[in-house]
Amino acid sequence: MWQPATERLQHFQTMLKTKLNVLTLRKEPLPTVIFHEPEAIELCSTTPLIKKNTHNGYKVTYLGKVTISGTQFLSGCTESAVVGLWNRRALAQEEHLPANSLLEIRPFQVRLHHLDGRGEASVTMDTYQVARIAYCTADHCTSPNVFAWIYREINDDLTFQMDCHAVECESKLEAKKLAHSMMEAFRKTFHSMRSDGRIHKSGSSDEFATDDSAPDDSTPEEDG
Repeated sequence: MWQPATERLQHFQTMLKTKLNVLTLRKEPLPTVIFHEPEAIELCSTTPLIKKNTHNGYKVTYLGKVTISGTQFLSGCTESAVVGLWNRRALAQEEHLPANSLLEIRPFQVRLHHLDGRGEASVTMDTYQVARIAYCTADHCTSPNVFAWIYREINDDLTFQMDCHAVECESKLEAKKLAHSMMEAFRKTFHSMRSDGRIHKSGSSDEFATDDSAPDDSTPEEDG
């Protein structure tokens, strides 16, 4: 059906207004919101776990050290030093001191860790090179729980002195185990030094005399 241009324009405008009104008045339904009860969620920390340092050793009570004379050390050479350290503790009325250190024996180094207030090894420690240990033993008349070693301490002026260190273990067995561990550490250090050429095979028996008769009680003697 033919319509004049003006009528077609009016019809188009009417339809456009109608659609605009519909679009304006139409309301979209709101989305449905579902509320849930809060749930307990276990959160996993993203912080990497810090592995605690573990030390293989025995808790001991460090009795102290005494400077001794001589360079040749035989069985019983630590007895007088241990007696002095033992009596010193008795005079201080400290007969039952708790363990204050952890003694760790490694192939080339002995570490005496200081225990903190919780009884755990702290970062503070004293170290002793196995190559400088001249003698050690767990055989003492004063107490079978005492383990002692003689160490060559080098001073600032390059002179040296022989110090006898002593610790009290929690049992006689632990003292014997420390002596055995020290022997094994000495053997490994000795073989390493000999393979490096620092010890000549021809002079090994003079510099490092071994005593296989009592490996659990004392280390071989070191001279120089």
